Amino acid sequence: MAKQKFNIIKSTCVPIAIDNNNTDNIIPARYLAFTTRDPKFYGDAFMHDLRYTADGQPVADFVMNQPEFSEAPREGVHEIIVGGKNWGSGSSREHAAWAIAGYGVRVVISSSFADIHRNNLMNCFVLPVIVSTEFQQELFASIAADPQTIVTVDLPNQTVTNEATGNSEHFDINGYKKYCLMNALDDIDYLLQHKEDIEKFESSRK
Repeated sequence: MAKQKFNIIKSTCVPIAIDNNNTDNIIPARYLAFTTRDPKFYGDAFMHDLRYTADGQPVADFVMNQPEFSEAPREGVHEIIVGGKNWGSGSSREHAAWAIAGYGVRVVISSSFADIHRNNLMNCFVLPVIVSTEFQQELFASIAADPQTIVTVDLPNQTVTNEATGNSEHFDINGYKKYCLMNALDDIDYLLQHKEDIEKFESSRK
């Protein structure tokens, strides 16, 4: 998945108000058999069986097919998902994170995440943001009233702001993961940054 540096994301949001939205919803199990890492392939599979009928027709009343939310994510537009509680429960398949990243989402906001899925998201350069249930519900209400509601996610300061109300919350993130996201580094990139120090340490142990 594309490595993009994180700083501040200001965007409209797609509200997927499904509690316990499991990884089989996020990407159906049949997609796990494929070996491609093409982001578009997995992005097209994101929420596939809720987005489409068995014969491939869009499900009109599913949120991602409604006109105000159907536009593909791009800078400032639908880069953020506001999800229900316990987002990413179920199996630990990393394909679920690939699907979200492949669709173009940069941030998922929820009141709680399944731990493995949360880590998989960060490994795919998607930021999971945990907020209070009250703030989550406020976001849903603001988006329902105005789908053009902007939410600002400030990773350096670890804040998320509902621009419709001006209300903000602080969110927690592991310091190492924050550094990697802000510098577009995966775990291997991070180790390579410290190659000389590692080699010096190895030499000292001989």
